[in-house]
Amino acid sequence: MPQMAPISWLSLFILFSITFIIFNVMNYFCYLPKSPEQKNEKKLFTSKTLTWKW
Repeated sequence: MPQMAPISWLSLFILFSITFIIFNVMNYFCYLPKSPEQKNEKKLFTSKTLTWKW
């Protein structure tokens, strides 16, 4: 059974490492957290809807 040459192992390791890093960078920068301004607006909106008028 023939063995794979070390240069081939190195090139595969570099290829998969670059692919893994690119995948993680894309996932990290595609996530858009909500700004605090939106949270405050939502809080104010929910407090207005929860007022009881008995």
